[in-house]
Amino acid sequence: MKQVAKTAFAAALAATALSAQAHTGHGTSSLMEGLIHPFGLDHLLAMVAVGVWSVAALPAGKSWQGPATFLLALVISAALGAAGLTVPYLEHAISLSVVLFGLMLIVATRPMPAAIGLGLIAAASSLHGLAHGSETPATGFAGYATGFLLTTAALHLSGVGLGLSIRRLFAERRGIALGSLGAALGGAGLFLFAQL
Repeated sequence: MKQVAKTAFAAALAATALSAQAHTGHGTSSLMEGLIHPFGLDHLLAMVAVGVWSVAALPAGKSWQGPATFLLALVISAALGAAGLTVPYLEHAISLSVVLFGLMLIVATRPMPAAIGLGLIAAASSLHGLAHGSETPATGFAGYATGFLLTTAALHLSGVGLGLSIRRLFAERRGIALGSLGAALGGAGLFLFAQL
């Protein structure tokens, strides 16, 4: 848990330093916009799911890798999004990323190479980052990126906490609990997709 927090904090600091070199405007309003932005339902569900999956599927002591991968891909793709890069049907793809994370939770207790899971996390995070970046406020990228990275890290930590609770409370039925959570998440993603 401490390692996840340290990694998330380090990624947020690194992103701030990198973005400060490339962008001007460091107003507190951009920080606040960044802090609030990840609370959209699609982003929130995906980020919590990454934390849960990381505890459930990665080897002991390596649950920090899921959130760290997400944060790194998020800040890189957000910078690209702020520069104007986008993909067609981005919001649709983001909704489907929630479905993907639901499926990952359903199979979390089955062996899967960590590299595949982390690759899927990075790909999904890139979609979320492009969306964040494309909505960069006029006040600048640095404060905005710091805000959404801090909120994302906090959501990952809440997912890690939920994953640890599932492990402790549903030890023998952990697969059922994760599968139920994954099915609910997948359903939510399909619902969000249908609303677009």
